[in-house]
Amino acid sequence: MARKTQSRLELRKQAEAAEAMDAEIDIEVDDAGDEDAPKKKKKAVKKKTATRAKRLKTKAVVRKRLVWGVFSSSMKEEARFPYAEREAAEQRAEALTQKNKRTYFVQPIKEPIPDAPPAAAAE
Repeated sequence: MARKTQSRLELRKQAEAAEAMDAEIDIEVDDAGDEDAPKKKKKAVKKKTATRAKRLKTKAVVRKRLVWGVFSSSMKEEARFPYAEREAAEQRAEALTQKNKRTYFVQPIKEPIPDAPPAAAAE
């Protein structure tokens, strides 16, 4: 015959009752016990360790500029043009296509902006 499973609520009530009985027995023993008898030591409560906050490294923001690059079909860069001169880049790609039997195309390239030269060197 199968046993009936006990509910968690019932098990919790039984555990709390057992703890209460143990506490009452400890109190009675402490009150009625001799002064010379060794007393039970209470368990030391461990302190919870504080969680450390993770330090996130901030990445340096690198400024970039967009330029147009003329590439061959094998991804070899043939020329670069400033962003404002897209028509010139397309004309260069068309001229290279007419001259050679390969296909050339224009693609944007993001390149980092170099730092400004020192003021003393500019003068």
